[in-house]
Amino acid sequence: MLEVQHIFKGYDGKTILRDVSFSVEAGETVCLLGASGSGKSTLLRIVAGLEEADSGVVSFDGRDLSSTPAHLRDFGLVFQDYALFPHFDVSENVAFGLKMRRLPQNEIAERVANSLELVNLRGFEKRQVTDLSGGEQQRVALARALATRPRLLMFDEPLGALDRTLREDLLNELRSILQQTNIPAIYVTHDQEEAFAMADRILILYGGEIVREGVPADVWANPESAFVARFLGLGNVFDGVVREKMNGGWKVESGFGVFTVPCEHEHQKGDSVHLLVRPHLVDDGSNVIQGTVTDVILQQDRFKVNLKNGLYVYLPNVPKVGERIEVSVKVECLV
Repeated sequence: MLEVQHIFKGYDGKTILRDVSFSVEAGETVCLLGASGSGKSTLLRIVAGLEEADSGVVSFDGRDLSSTPAHLRDFGLVFQDYALFPHFDVSENVAFGLKMRRLPQNEIAERVANSLELVNLRGFEKRQVTDLSGGEQQRVALARALATRPRLLMFDEPLGALDRTLREDLLNELRSILQQTNIPAIYVTHDQEEAFAMADRILILYGGEIVREGVPADVWANPESAFVARFLGLGNVFDGVVREKMNGGWKVESGFGVFTVPCEHEHQKGDSVHLLVRPHLVDDGSNVIQGTVTDVILQQDRFKVNLKNGLYVYLPNVPKVGERIEVSVKVECLV
């Protein structure tokens, strides 16, 4: 098991990571999700041994890795830019780390063949990597990382250079490979869809700190904060003021109406709160938003309907621009 405890890191007087702690269990994939500058890639490099933390401990199976250089940690790294050797063919690229370890030639050949089989590149051994597509090159990079039989795999925006279709295909394959090999993994991305597709557990970073942690379904259902709800694009987030306590919740007044909000937080009359209005319709009729349609965008099998007041909802049927609509929605209280 990997354990990261109380990591701090700064550059030129600016704090990049602030008291970050998490663990990765055997066979678990943990996604570090955050916008550019949130500290996720720096954190990955510290775990890999490519950078030193100002303070804190990285350990594996109880052993402190502070004095262990990157090449002796037995961790595999896969980068967005593939980092392949252009003058080597596929087989030579995959075998590179094994040759550095001076393994017997027959073992190298066996590991190369097994790794290429895992990533569906059997028969590509003698192809030049410069002749491969982006998706195929990323598979070679993954095969190279797998060939060393790492204790931990780390991915730094591995699909960022691929188009949407290739990204989705490789994402599914990657998830399957990790399940087959049972290798624990850290997956760094700024893409919410990637994170929720890949992760057994998600850590959302903001300003160098973990602001939300949990299994994907729980994070999606309970963002807990206005920042996380906005970052994940869960719906309309705005301010409200608590007016009175109701059975199982609170009556909250906002610029978009008065809502009865189920909430377990302790509030007092006059408290300011953040509200999340999910854009999907509900049938209970307890909370209603209304507005004039300004734009309609087709998104797969539904229509995203933007309103003049800045809110949006998803509807199964297309309304007319200029039409005034009134719909029932789910309203949640955030910290």
